[in-house]
Amino acid sequence: MTPDSFRWVKPSYSENGGQCIEWAPEHALSTGEFLIRDSKKPDGPHLALTAGAWSGLVGFAKTHG
Repeated sequence: MTPDSFRWVKPSYSENGGQCIEWAPEHALSTGEFLIRDSKKPDGPHLALTAGAWSGLVGFAKTHG
């Protein structure tokens, strides 16, 4: 599978005019690798995070959001 074939979703609290990240939840569940990308550039690059890095990013966003 390639990142183009994944189902990408925005976080549920993304209400800022569409300027957000997207992630591929099924890929994370099956591999433990959390892929994220810029929702404004779906054909652009993506980041691959470990579960710990993903948790840290989510925690940071909740604290500084």
